[in-house]
Amino acid sequence: MNQPLEGDALVKEVCRRIRVARSYWDAHNNRACRQERQKALDLYHQLTQPQKEQIPQVLRVWLRYRSEKYFGEHHTAPGKTTKKSKRKQR
Repeated sequence: MNQPLEGDALVKEVCRRIRVARSYWDAHNNRACRQERQKALDLYHQLTQPQKEQIPQVLRVWLRYRSEKYFGEHHTAPGKTTKKSKRKQR
């Protein structure tokens, strides 16, 4: 029953997941946003170029650039504290 998504169904699911991630982002729920964004990215990478162009530009921009600014590899992983934050807690 769990068949892989293809064609328009895949495009629709990517859009849905990006919107869900954005709603978590707006609610300041970073953990859920990060998880949903990763699922959206995984599906996004399965799309062909013409399918990617079917995704509204505002969703593509948020997925690839805006959220990368906050959740990219250059940021500290969740649950980790830095020396600065440890100093502030004292």
